[in-house]
Amino acid sequence: MLFANFDINYFIFGIMPYIALTVLIVGCIARYERDPFTWKSSSSQLLRRKQLIWGSILFHVGILTVFFGHLIGLFTPIWLIDALGVPHGLKQWMAVIVGGTAGIAALIGASMLLHRRLFDPRIRVTSSFADILILVLIWVQLFVGLGTIILTLEHMDGVEMVRFMTWSQSVVTLELNAWADVIDVHWLYKFHILLGLIIVTLFPFTRLVHMISGLAAPFRYLLRPGYQVVRSRRQKPLPSRKSTPAE
Repeated sequence: MLFANFDINYFIFGIMPYIALTVLIVGCIARYERDPFTWKSSSSQLLRRKQLIWGSILFHVGILTVFFGHLIGLFTPIWLIDALGVPHGLKQWMAVIVGGTAGIAALIGASMLLHRRLFDPRIRVTSSFADILILVLIWVQLFVGLGTIILTLEHMDGVEMVRFMTWSQSVVTLELNAWADVIDVHWLYKFHILLGLIIVTLFPFTRLVHMISGLAAPFRYLLRPGYQVVRSRRQKPLPSRKSTPAE
């Protein structure tokens, strides 16, 4: 049979990361070049401010902490952690405490934003399918991520953490056989990774692209000579220009 030797673990851990990264890079470039005016978050604050402020603050602070926590935690070389004398168990506890707190904040914020988007008639009408889909996926991902913390508490020696670090760094260094190191982890971890890869794949086609704008905005002014940001101290508006009669 054609799929007799198909291994879902190999697809998720060995192939899908490269599919997701390729779609992410190519998709973002293509969208920016083809539809630059869609490169925005399309705020709905003017339609309904209630729930937005607290929901947005909790969500953005929490999700950014989780994102950079995963980025640093998974891609910091293991040899560097060992050289600094940081015990793997201590790093595991830091991930649980910081990640758990940020995850709860992000989940509460996402719940408020999702409720607002689904049950406010005006915002629901102006929301696209992609807006709702990506928020639902992020909500599920946060919920599953908090569930993995319960599993993590059962083995706080850091062994599982090192396995995921090894796999993540192997994806970057193109070590294609590294997927075998994580095939026997709990299914909830696998589902968490699968959801993450799906979100990365959908990234260029949703409002999430505004994250890149937020991170890259300070550098745009450094790389574009001739432009200067000026904050005026003027208290009154400039007088209107009156056309002078032709001589």
